[in-house]
Amino acid sequence: IDYLERAFPTRQMQVFIDDTGAPRSLPMVDGRGNPVANPEAEAARAELIETLCAMPPIMSALDAMLEHFGHDNVAEVTGRTRRLITRSDGRQTLESRSARLSQAEAAAFQSGRKRILVFSDAGGTGRSYHASLDAANQEQRVHLLLEPGWRADRAIQGLGRTHRTHQAATPLFRPVTTDCKGELRFTSTIARRLDSLGALTRGQRQTGGQGLFDPADNLESEYACAALLSWFDLLAAGKLASITLDDFQDRTGLELAGRDGVMKDQMPPIQRWLNRILALPIALQNSIFEEFLALVETRVSAARDAGRLDAGVETILVDRATVIEDLVLRTDALTGATSHLLTIEIMRRRNCVSLDRILRVAHEDATAAFMINRRSGKAALRTRARALMEEKEGTPIPRVEMMRPGRNEYMRVDDLQETSWEEVDRDSFSAIWAGEVEASRQIVDTETIRLATGLLLPIWSALPSDHLVVNRIVDGQGCSWLGRLVFDDHVPQLFARLGIDRAQALPADAVARAVSAGRTIDIAHPFPLTIKRSRVNGSHRIELVGCPADQLHRLKSLGCFTEIIAYRTRVFVPMASAQAVLGQLLA
Repeated sequence: IDYLERAFPTRQMQVFIDDTGAPRSLPMVDGRGNPVANPEAEAARAELIETLCAMPPIMSALDAMLEHFGHDNVAEVTGRTRRLITRSDGRQTLESRSARLSQAEAAAFQSGRKRILVFSDAGGTGRSYHASLDAANQEQRVHLLLEPGWRADRAIQGLGRTHRTHQAATPLFRPVTTDCKGELRFTSTIARRLDSLGALTRGQRQTGGQGLFDPADNLESEYACAALLSWFDLLAAGKLASITLDDFQDRTGLELAGRDGVMKDQMPPIQRWLNRILALPIALQNSIFEEFLALVETRVSAARDAGRLDAGVETILVDRATVIEDLVLRTDALTGATSHLLTIEIMRRRNCVSLDRILRVAHEDATAAFMINRRSGKAALRTRARALMEEKEGTPIPRVEMMRPGRNEYMRVDDLQETSWEEVDRDSFSAIWAGEVEASRQIVDTETIRLATGLLLPIWSALPSDHLVVNRIVDGQGCSWLGRLVFDDHVPQLFARLGIDRAQALPADAVARAVSAGRTIDIAHPFPLTIKRSRVNGSHRIELVGCPADQLHRLKSLGCFTEIIAYRTRVFVPMASAQAVLGQLLA
């Protein structure tokens, strides 16, 4: 009724729908523009309100299922303490619920007395509903995902309740969604990740992430909250194409600006903003979400490139892992707990996307194109990726995703035009892709890594600050190690901060790998120098910054080359011979 009062106030209604369904204009003002009474419009308004008030209330999904299937057949494990029960005679009674009753409901489902289980976020923590071999009910679970919320980690945790180890049958997941952009986009992300990564087929116990979701999928993360503030700034500046500030405030009821037109200091939280967006028309939702997600992706990409992206615990699956060296970094004086630096040699085979799967992806995506790099002869499937957005002007930056047999990478459309990638026909692409997959199956990569493990909190500040990911290394025999990776170029700095007197030479291959990965390394021998990765003319190079002018001839004799760019001499190391050149430089 409040909505109708605002939408159709007296003496402002201009269109009336009669009994035949035909619209008829109703004059609301006289010849001088003064408002006049309109009994016909007022009667139509009163009739509309009377009809709406006579309609039965819309039931929630939980209550609708309980009423349809019956309370004796549905086990409810939620956080609510009261619920209405409809008796056989049609009367309703208020039933009180306790935590112990939720445990009894879960036990009734596991024992087979109740065939349907409904659990919420509050009822899906610390419980297992899978077809356990120890339970009486070992039938396959069909998990319908309703109202997943905005957090990917909580959604995957809920899915993990019905898929565990020691089970008789794997569950069948059925995400249910409407055509609302926000809900559809989030649920489709869950379905795509589960399908492409085989997310829960391993039946692992760690269901809080498992690397299934990108931080951009979490619409309540710190990156999303920061992106929302940028979205508000662009909205106030009138730089968004989807909606204006006045229209947004009128539609959502959120007051972003004061009477003087200045934006408020306290903006609405992202949960309230997301809920209000879902009340908008579908087409408008789509436009707003595309702009907002572009801002989120921009911040996540920037954090990933800078090495500040906290992705939680990432599991590295390897075929074999061997501990070569175990160095004690610190021993706690009170508890005796130790911090270690492990040197581990890992061996793993490359997992590549099959040709059938990539062709199926190309068939389902209308923007897909078959690409081949004319320099390297490698193949990639180009698809359209979510655009980034320039935060100051709100200008979209289109991007593409290059799907390779062993990895995916994102590239701006302008940068793609400067590379050696070109479109080819399907047969040529298929031949090269199949060849890469077959060649990768015969390759076993061997790598030596260092892992800081044990009691990490006292030495956390001494560990590198440009790589904050916690890794779990799991080999084929079931052995696992948990800690933070320490790259070769960070080892001397770690020893110096902890006061460990141990000579640690910096291998040239480690420097080359570190710089190629995008990290910057400062060295003091043979002279103060910074080695970093730079982008020149659309390609990556290894650059030596801070070279003294009297050392240019020596560097060029080692294999380096110089270019004068913007009236400044810059020194570069050839990518093909970077290890050899850096080895001579650091010797």
